[in-house]
Amino acid sequence: MAAQSYRNALVYQDFSFRRGGFTVEDGRFVQVGEELPDAVDLQGALVLPGLIDIHTHGNSGCDLCDGSYEGLVTMARFYARHGITSFAPASATVLEETLRDAYIQAARLHREQPEGCAVLRGIQMEGPFFAESKKGAQNPDFLRQPDYEMFLRLQEAAEGLIAIADVAPELPGGIEYVQQVSRHCRVSLAHTAADYDTAKAAYDAGATHLTHLYNAMPSLLHRAPGVIGAACERPHVTVELIADGLHAHPAAARLAYAAFGKERICLISDSLSCCGCANGTYYLGGQQVFLDGNLARLADGTIAGSANHLFGILRSAVNMGFPMADAVRMATYNPAKVLGVENEVGSIAPGLRADFLVCDPDLTLRTVYLAGEPLKTE
Repeated sequence: MAAQSYRNALVYQDFSFRRGGFTVEDGRFVQVGEELPDAVDLQGALVLPGLIDIHTHGNSGCDLCDGSYEGLVTMARFYARHGITSFAPASATVLEETLRDAYIQAARLHREQPEGCAVLRGIQMEGPFFAESKKGAQNPDFLRQPDYEMFLRLQEAAEGLIAIADVAPELPGGIEYVQQVSRHCRVSLAHTAADYDTAKAAYDAGATHLTHLYNAMPSLLHRAPGVIGAACERPHVTVELIADGLHAHPAAARLAYAAFGKERICLISDSLSCCGCANGTYYLGGQQVFLDGNLARLADGTIAGSANHLFGILRSAVNMGFPMADAVRMATYNPAKVLGVENEVGSIAPGLRADFLVCDPDLTLRTVYLAGEPLKTE
């Protein structure tokens, strides 16, 4: 691929927007900052790294746990069209055989990287080692105790792609599971009723992440700080935030920003198969999910995942009052670092893959570029 230069843009680099240009060659950034006179004029547009969603179940009527390669391709094309250029799909609480089949197809997508698709860069194993009292939208029929050997079997099926493994550490064997699995990937506390002391023990044992902050965990109370308080005290622990105004009140999202800072929050969508679809009935882990507007619920009224994609979540976070530069970091570099791919994607810097977005100043998406090539829309 011949070199292509761009100028007259506000380019996101070093966690701030700087006026200048950049050059792409062979699918990678080769120069950032300098403006060349014969470059393409971006007319003052914002240039962002491609977004990275580390917690998304699906979209377009498709879900990772369907175990369908074609469904994963459909999901990946949808993500790319909406500015999500890398993703780590999340599974759900289902049978081990269902997880194995889904992970095999995820590994295939990672290997093949079809044209026009977001790149699958990892898997979040959400379930089945959760507390029933905090199951949220997870299927209670398939909950089980932490099982290291099961993790190893699934990691083999996934060809090593499980990047985040979730667990409720208060379950029997939970702390030992954290110690064992943290040698292979990042361990996240999730769907847990753990108190502060148990969460502290889990973080001391090797857990370094907290799944969808505020949701499916005890509330932060002044006499019972729980998993949130334990996470806040440990600078190495990162947290996920669904900043859609539904899973957490905007004031609670701003509190998370104040408590954890721009370096430790990963914006996520937690999108379900209903994302991008009309109101109706969909499925998560064998359970019916009912979509009404932007809110997806189980039959009993439990809020399930999101009906929004990560670019929508990014815009929502900015509308809540997050500084735009910090919100972009939370949707690009931070999740790349959690997945361990920050030297490949997540920033606009020489040597990195040229996945980038051209946007209007109000974050209206103009064009998506995958490895330096503009995405062709049908």
